Amino acid sequence: MVLGCLPCCNHNGYQQIGNTGPRFGVRHLQCILVFFGLAVAYSLRVNLSVAIVAMTDRNASNPDFPEFDWNESTKSYLLSSFFWGYVVTQIPGGYLSAIYGAKYMLFYGVLICSCLALLTPFCAVNGGWKLVVVLRAVQGLCQGVIFPSTHTFLSKWAPAEERGRLVGYTYSGSQFGTVVMLSVSGYIASSSLGWPSTFYIPGCVGIVWSFVWLYLCSSTPAQHPTITPNERRFIESSGQTRRPSDAGREEQPRPPTPWWRIFTSIPFLVLVLAHCANNWGFWTLLTEIPTFMKNVLGMDIKNNGPLSALPYFAMILLTCVFIWLSDTLKQRGTVIPLGFSRKFFNTLGMWLPMLALIGLGYITEGEANVRLAIGLLTAAVATNSATYLGFHVNHIDLSPNYAGTLMGITNCAANFMSILAPLIVGLIVWDETNPAQWRIVFFFTAFVYFIGNLLFMLFGRTRVQPWNSRPTTRTPSPGGGGERDEGTEDRGPLIGA
Repeated sequence: MVLGCLPCCNHNGYQQIGNTGPRFGVRHLQCILVFFGLAVAYSLRVNLSVAIVAMTDRNASNPDFPEFDWNESTKSYLLSSFFWGYVVTQIPGGYLSAIYGAKYMLFYGVLICSCLALLTPFCAVNGGWKLVVVLRAVQGLCQGVIFPSTHTFLSKWAPAEERGRLVGYTYSGSQFGTVVMLSVSGYIASSSLGWPSTFYIPGCVGIVWSFVWLYLCSSTPAQHPTITPNERRFIESSGQTRRPSDAGREEQPRPPTPWWRIFTSIPFLVLVLAHCANNWGFWTLLTEIPTFMKNVLGMDIKNNGPLSALPYFAMILLTCVFIWLSDTLKQRGTVIPLGFSRKFFNTLGMWLPMLALIGLGYITEGEANVRLAIGLLTAAVATNSATYLGFHVNHIDLSPNYAGTLMGITNCAANFMSILAPLIVGLIVWDETNPAQWRIVFFFTAFVYFIGNLLFMLFGRTRVQPWNSRPTTRTPSPGGGGERDEGTEDRGPLIGA
């Protein structure tokens, strides 16, 4: 499982730490908790998009509950209001999680979102849609801290040898929450509980998760009361060329964030572009393909919960497949540079959806073509999960100290693409039944995928950047060698790191 942790000294006189840690330890429990936290967060994020069908159509739910006469314009405000707040707190979320601890930012983010979800039915009935818009925007503000805080958390808990695997499994929780919510929401709304339960159930689960998280989690291994010394040493030292006497030392005070150096770093700017390109394609698929299938192919999948959940379910499965592939290569002893591994999986995650989009451009009406379109859509969304082993983990590669801040910046920019992409589609497609206009959308989105990954392949890096920490001077060890320059040394030939 681990390459590069040999009990010998490397060329600069530093000794690798030869402990692999327990096969299942505290770090795995922490990641399982984050998995379910992301699942709850995403169920709270998509619940309105599935509940709004029942809220505006008695025939689609239990008729004993109120129905709202909301037109398409009102629905658009309701569904987009979440993102108004979501993009605002991305950068502050990453910054604050590094200052106060990712544990508390995730706790408050999920807890407040859950409480607001419990208030949503009351606000809809008594305050009208405008109050729900405000409520959703505040939910977005709270959820904006979750993704960057998760990255900060994983930068502390994921050993270099297991980084890709743990990040991939953890972030698949967002798809798991979406699958569950899309699959069961229709049944819940039609039951005796009615459409309000699509807010009450995930809200209550989120509150329970928040207090379990508060009790069992710590922001860093050094703060966890039950972690073994061996596992803590493995997490803090594996994959890094440090002297054994340094292992387990308390972390130095965090230096001020080097904003200027971050925003002038070519590897980071390329990471921003890759994230933006990925979000453009991903959200174009998920927001516009249902419209294409309804108006061009004559099939409405928006109101079909299980069918809507299919791409997310396939994404979870393929995440496991890609992680298995990464681990298999490592177990066979294949020495592949970390940079190649990141770019290989990122290419799978962006260029395979690109090919699926090109195929969708040539789909025409017909029953067989509907099945083909669903297959291509599912493949495009599912194969995108390979980016969890690509650019998604690259923030931690570039700067473990500022991983949450970097994720906040890139996710903020990428979510502007999520808002912009549907608007551009609206300018191109003025006749939703015209396949030629949709072909332009698919080809342009494929081009965005192509350019985003090409830039990442050419200019992306996996080395820890010089601005990750303050320059330090240290007396060389008697064995020879000086201080390691983290900015000029790769972090080891790890396949899934």
